[in-house]
Amino acid sequence: MKFAHSLGAALGVLMLGIAGAHAQGTAAPATSPLDVIPDKMPFAEPYGPPISLALAHRYIVAAIEAANSRGWKMNVAVYDSGANLVAFERMDGAQLASISIAEHKSKAAVLYRRDTKIFENAIQHGVTYVTTLDGMIGSRGGFPIVYDGKVIGGLGCSGGTGSQDEWTCKTALDKINEALMSKKK
Repeated sequence: MKFAHSLGAALGVLMLGIAGAHAQGTAAPATSPLDVIPDKMPFAEPYGPPISLALAHRYIVAAIEAANSRGWKMNVAVYDSGANLVAFERMDGAQLASISIAEHKSKAAVLYRRDTKIFENAIQHGVTYVTTLDGMIGSRGGFPIVYDGKVIGGLGCSGGTGSQDEWTCKTALDKINEALMSKKK
């Protein structure tokens, strides 16, 4: 999966511009790096067929195994390429408030075809317009599931800190994606 994106580049340019202006004692540039028009459309992987229930369960099991390896209690959700819930599991003792958060992360990852950490980073760097995007969540731990270059679903984890949620999801994605790739060979 390739997660290069213009928002990250724009944030980098924005932060460099602010740092440079601050160091020189001058005002920040009048134009926003968000006004830069990228040559290619970011996050343009096409939507594919919806993830199967069997494959969704494999991602959930891998996420639960990852969380168990650290003693964490997680809620794990998988949405399909049409942004519909396919599967959900709540580990015993997982935070109740995180049920809907895991679902929201998974759905946002599908809708926007990107990991939810991008939105978190944007908000932390003052790019608050992203909070106006319908269905967005500014919390890491949601990833699109990409197979054969197409978004077939999204995986969302919640119950710990943002970095714990992110690690759990990423570990599950890497494990299942590696298994899928080795099967193709």
